[in-house]
Amino acid sequence: MHAFSKPAQPQPSLTLAHTHYENFPVASLLLPAHLRHAVTVIYQFAREADDIADEGNASEIDRLQALQAYEDELLLIQAYIQPSQPLFQSLQAVIRTHTLDVQLLIDLIDAFKQDVVKTRYANFEEVLDYCRRSANPVGRLMLQLYGSDSTQHRLWSDQICSALQLINFYQDIALDLQKHGAVGRIYLSQEDMLAAGISEQDLRAQRLDRHWQQFFLTQVGRAEAMLKAGKPLGRALPGRIGFELRMMIAGGERIVHKLKSCRGDIYHHRPTLKAYDWPLILLKALFKQ
Repeated sequence: MHAFSKPAQPQPSLTLAHTHYENFPVASLLLPAHLRHAVTVIYQFAREADDIADEGNASEIDRLQALQAYEDELLLIQAYIQPSQPLFQSLQAVIRTHTLDVQLLIDLIDAFKQDVVKTRYANFEEVLDYCRRSANPVGRLMLQLYGSDSTQHRLWSDQICSALQLINFYQDIALDLQKHGAVGRIYLSQEDMLAAGISEQDLRAQRLDRHWQQFFLTQVGRAEAMLKAGKPLGRALPGRIGFELRMMIAGGERIVHKLKSCRGDIYHHRPTLKAYDWPLILLKALFKQ
């Protein structure tokens, strides 16, 4: 998204849903045809809002105003009032058709607002609270779309989504240091870093000694445990949604394997999914591993 001098307005186009690289499939052909439009609209909304928080050279004030404009549209939908922008009119139709919880979308906006102003996290609880608003709503929305929104399913889904968000943080440590100007963003717990003797200067100096490796592997292991804890959801959900979810989990597990293999050197070897990874991911999903 380019820099702007006034709050960006939602765009009617849905093409952005297909322009961003993602490690995990979004609105793929595995989804039932009657849900693809809904998932694409939700993804479009989330990507545009995320880009407002992250992309371009706009000031913090402009970014927050633009995100507030998005939230205002959601509040209209929540109050059963017709929103003014085309994307949100499409979103309103999706919400009505599938009886979705608008608060989950508002939570996403709240997380994006936080990205504009918050660059450090005092402890792991703060990181998880960010995941609760930046990642978990997407999983819960998918459960609602599929009519599988039970208490146990939400618990498993939250564990999976938070784990995938954490895995993404560990992939992007070097990239996040380049965001938010010279300050950079660090999604690692400052408390955990201090306890391990790791400083921000170590991150910028690309420290790769055994202390950093041990700290890094501990963080990755914690995310892996969360992903494993939510894994039963992939077997509990039937049909396409179960298969799609197992693909996402297997993709996350593959990235975890690569994070462990690089032993903390995410500065020169950012782990991503390659063509040769997909057959293994597919097999794990098919055999419910």
